[in-house]
Amino acid sequence: MLDQIKGLHHVTSMADDALTNNRFFTNTLGLRRVKKTVNFDSPDVYHLYYGDEIGTPGTVMTYFPFPQMPRGRAGTGEVGTTVFAVPVGSLGFWCERLSKLGVTGLKDEETFGEKRLNFAGPDGDGFALVEVKDDPRAPWTEGGISADHAIRGFHSVAMRLRDEGATSELLKFMGYEELDRKDGVTRLIVPGGNGASLVDLETLPNVNRAAQGAGSVHHVAFAVDNREKQLEVRKALMDTGYHVTPVIDRDYFWAIYFRTPGGVLFEVATNEPGFDRDEEIAHLGEALKLPQQHKHLRPILESHLQKLEA
Repeated sequence: MLDQIKGLHHVTSMADDALTNNRFFTNTLGLRRVKKTVNFDSPDVYHLYYGDEIGTPGTVMTYFPFPQMPRGRAGTGEVGTTVFAVPVGSLGFWCERLSKLGVTGLKDEETFGEKRLNFAGPDGDGFALVEVKDDPRAPWTEGGISADHAIRGFHSVAMRLRDEGATSELLKFMGYEELDRKDGVTRLIVPGGNGASLVDLETLPNVNRAAQGAGSVHHVAFAVDNREKQLEVRKALMDTGYHVTPVIDRDYFWAIYFRTPGGVLFEVATNEPGFDRDEEIAHLGEALKLPQQHKHLRPILESHLQKLEA
């Protein structure tokens, strides 16, 4: 069993409009845009990152906004819900705020003894807020939401699977332990994690596979401290029979990818070097940052990409 993984690093999804996406995460949810760059494999498309003040691993939601992308179809083989942690007693504030701002899919419930508010993103994305007691992570409060209510980072992701057995075994190999089971959902936790330490596996044997599109999660990334730990994880996964990509430099972290038995794309990303490697912390996410291989495209991209609010 591995011990290098510390919890979630980031979650990457797809959208159909960059401006709407940016407004939702910065204005509605009050997160900070910590990086404005492009999809390294398709530089005519933004890659936008939202999180806490510095984009701490375990807080960062990222998006590829493909203009006029059709909506995805929910199903199995995907992350169905991305869940954020908020302080105890704050869900009333959030329910009122999201309702006033026209957010749909609002639903209160209690799962695994935690109070939870489900809601939908602009593209039908599945989200939830869960009240967490004494979460030590510092929130970003410059987005207009006070520390009493502001998002701390991820709480968990919930994966919808036709059979959770093989994915559960994979996560246990990656250092997770089964914490609880209830109503067809298995909850796993990585001990001593970074606060974004939970994964829920929902078994839906009679549901068709998802079709990706706007509102779909593209991949979920798990955090390791550095490249040395990442290479240890890569070797262990390959020795177990997984087909893992070579290490890819994403400028703000190094990444490896592999497809899980349940169909979800996993990434293992390093905590280093971080989002402040090419911008001062006070100005994160303000300027368009391009990877070296696309810097020659700056004039074209700056005229082509949709203008975003600060």
